[in-house]
Amino acid sequence: MSDAEVSDSGSRSVSDAEVTDELPQELNVSEYVGPYLFPNNSRRRIPAIIYLSAAVVCTVVWAVASDSPLVNGGFLAAAIALAAFAVYGFVCGKELKIDESDALVIATGAVGFPVGHASAQMGWRGWFSRPTWRILLYSNEPQPDQRGLVFVDGITGDLIDQLVQPNPEDWAQLVQPNPEDWTDLRSGPEVE
Repeated sequence: MSDAEVSDSGSRSVSDAEVTDELPQELNVSEYVGPYLFPNNSRRRIPAIIYLSAAVVCTVVWAVASDSPLVNGGFLAAAIALAAFAVYGFVCGKELKIDESDALVIATGAVGFPVGHASAQMGWRGWFSRPTWRILLYSNEPQPDQRGLVFVDGITGDLIDQLVQPNPEDWAQLVQPNPEDWTDLRSGPEVE
């Protein structure tokens, strides 16, 4: 680095050619590998198997070496707790059978208007973490007249709940702006 590249404050000056901007990895279209596959809820069974295996090991150690000074009732308590977590993991690890495309089709049929933009989000409800799709839909006009929120069960595809209402948002200024309201920034502020 030459002395000409260092400013008085001691920081290095950067030329315009050195300044670059690039998209984050997840937004780079050239590396697109296909549609996003939402992880299946049945993956919860993997830790459930690990918990159950650890519970069996704790129970065997407690049963075989219960008279040892290194083994006490804590092994049995740990086995019971781990077995409870394992049962919960097996019960909650139901397979997700409805993907976001299927949920969108169900939601479109439920709202009763042609759908333009829509967004799907996975959530879980209840003690047993039942997978549920939450679909937000807008009608297909340039300024959507209606919007809907639909909940679809991720296992059975049943319609859980829906809310359809007129769209309270006013997008009129965004769709057709009035050119008379524009100001020419090059001419500076108007002086009267």
